[in-house]
Amino acid sequence: MLERCVRSLALSVERARTAGFASEADLFLVDNGPASEPPSRLDPGLWGCGSVRVLHGHGNVGYGKANNLVLGSLRSDVHVVMNPDVEVDPDAVRAALAALAAHRDVGLIAPAVYDASGERQYLCKRYPSVWVLFLRSFAPAFLRRRFHETLDRYEMRDAIAERFVAGIPLASGCFMAIRTPLFESLGGFDARYFMYFEDYDLSLRLAPHAALAYAPDARIVHHGGGASSKGWRHVAWFLGSAWRFFSRHGWRLA
Repeated sequence: MLERCVRSLALSVERARTAGFASEADLFLVDNGPASEPPSRLDPGLWGCGSVRVLHGHGNVGYGKANNLVLGSLRSDVHVVMNPDVEVDPDAVRAALAALAAHRDVGLIAPAVYDASGERQYLCKRYPSVWVLFLRSFAPAFLRRRFHETLDRYEMRDAIAERFVAGIPLASGCFMAIRTPLFESLGGFDARYFMYFEDYDLSLRLAPHAALAYAPDARIVHHGGGASSKGWRHVAWFLGSAWRFFSRHGWRLA
């Protein structure tokens, strides 16, 4: 999966370079595996767009803190945060960079996301409530069907389609194209979130400084998701991060 991820990204960066939207791109591979194990390795032929740096030995410090390890080493105008379970459309990077170039008030681009079967994933969100998170993550299917309009609104299904949308409230951390100076000025992610909600927290902290926008031509395939189906540890991380998020940004019960 990691090899497919990097190969797709390299192809997309090369397309952006050919179109004149990028000069080069540095790749940071942050390996959260045990410090006692050797670091992840990539075929050098997979990346010909710039330098490659593997960060290893820190152990599993969590998603946000791991991403923050690159702060201070960035020399880019735009920084892409990306999961290793994502495959990028050949035109995705060009589309994201073109959107940032055309909309100077936008600081973050969220892509159009699909699963492996080609079905759209609605990862741009409105501010959640405790009830909505329960419905999405833990409620039985009949209850989710009963409250599908509530869930549809949370997932912005009325707005996310094939048009550019500026002013989305929350973006997913599986793929974010962020103006690098803005990302650095915010200190990256809040490292107190081990996993889950660090992307929502970043979205809300970024919004006073620049708009978040959805770009339909920036397409990716996301193979992950579904915290509640990954076992008790992920459920515990999810609940702990949800508590931190609501305690900081405001509780909404329904």
